[in-house]
Amino acid sequence: METVGKKCVLAREGKSSPPQSFQFPYLRGMEAQKDDISQLQLRWARLMDRLNQQFRKVPNLEAILFLIGVRELGKGTQEWTKEQKVDLMHIAICAILAPAGYFELTHLDQEGWPHYEPREELPAGDIFSQEIFLKSHIVDYFADIYDI
Repeated sequence: METVGKKCVLAREGKSSPPQSFQFPYLRGMEAQKDDISQLQLRWARLMDRLNQQFRKVPNLEAILFLIGVRELGKGTQEWTKEQKVDLMHIAICAILAPAGYFELTHLDQEGWPHYEPREELPAGDIFSQEIFLKSHIVDYFADIYDI
């Protein structure tokens, strides 16, 4: 198996502006952005409650990405190597960002692993902005599954 998703890198060097996805054109001013982040926090809390109910544990961001990767791969629960776990998290990042146009699924390899190509440059930002960006897309990914 070749390494999957190496192009799914979130950090961008030398840039510190917040992600564009959180600069909503229809919202004006800091209050609107605070309201939007508050809405994300509420949806995130609902997702954590659902995952806690299902797994009897509140997962961290990496565990959620791993879970999404396993779900996207569709091979069920099994033993994964460290490299495969990293690949699964890359798959998850690509899968959650694909609906927003950042990545496109190009094919499945012989082993059934999905491969993505970048379509749009990811927004730059500090670690806090990147976390908000990921959480927003994770919540959207689970929205239909858990009705959050």
